Amino acid sequence: MVTPKDLFFMRLALDEAWKYQLLTYPNPAVGALLVDGNGAVLGIGAHQKAGKAHAEVLALRNAYMESSGDYSLDMCDDAHTLHEMLLAKAKGIFRDATLYVTLEPCSHEGKTPSCAALVCKLGLKRVVIGAADPNGEAAGGADMLRSAGIEVTVGVRKKECEDLIEPFIKWREGRFLFFKLAQTLNGVIDGGIISSEESRRWVHEVRSRIDTLLIGGNTVRKDRPVLDSRLVGKSAPDVAILTRDKESIEKNIPLFGVENRSVEFMGIEDVSSLSGLVMAEGGEGSLRLLEKRVDWMVLFVAPFMKAGMGYNCASSFELLHQGRSGGDAILWLRAENGK
Repeated sequence: MVTPKDLFFMRLALDEAWKYQLLTYPNPAVGALLVDGNGAVLGIGAHQKAGKAHAEVLALRNAYMESSGDYSLDMCDDAHTLHEMLLAKAKGIFRDATLYVTLEPCSHEGKTPSCAALVCKLGLKRVVIGAADPNGEAAGGADMLRSAGIEVTVGVRKKECEDLIEPFIKWREGRFLFFKLAQTLNGVIDGGIISSEESRRWVHEVRSRIDTLLIGGNTVRKDRPVLDSRLVGKSAPDVAILTRDKESIEKNIPLFGVENRSVEFMGIEDVSSLSGLVMAEGGEGSLRLLEKRVDWMVLFVAPFMKAGMGYNCASSFELLHQGRSGGDAILWLRAENGK
């Protein structure tokens, strides 16, 4: 039976997962929360980077540290190390606890050990799952937990949890394309830097992980950008410039001078050839051209107003999540055509 507490705790796990949305590529974003038998939160965690510990493991690590006062694992995010240490130090201490996780714990041994196997060995009382794992290789965790005598509830906040992993599902199928935009409270998008440093660092972090950065030709001509990941000191993305007049784009624009990057020109009909995780940036023209191809929009709204230009076009979106990025609001929006 699903209770109001189940809904509340799953909401907290979802909020934690959204902080790392897209940063986990090519893994899905996942959040987890551990509560004791009295309903007190013991630990919360989210998957942060592919190849590192999963959300369940980080929530269990944080719960162990808070419960024991042993913070020796505080800086560790290596999955193998944490699995071994939790089994050695925390086995049996969470027998009355409930684990809330937005995605079914993985059952297989891949780059990281099985989270479902760890939970079974630790002997938790109950596991509440938001969405079943769409990856057949990793699915089966719920059945593994039940076989170990753990009470399992599946489907709590199912839609929100499935929305969370939509990028993962789409890039596994071929491509997930999102449009990044920063604006002021009154919708101005030009006139220099708009978003906070934290928001810009997030953008640079995502740039370092995507497969392609799709940029409008008019933006390249006007802004003469670099489009690198310098704020986080990581590799720059490959760039595709959306234009039918590549001869009018000067080759001394900074983006062409970035080492170890490929730059190609394409028309709107060529966008379908892009694969993986693709971020689009640009002005009104780019958004109009990509309107039927964009899955989501990531919108940073800075808390000030100024004179300038905005978008003079009509599009409808579903608000999936809202959060904060430095002093900005960050809105995750699904395009109508992306449903």
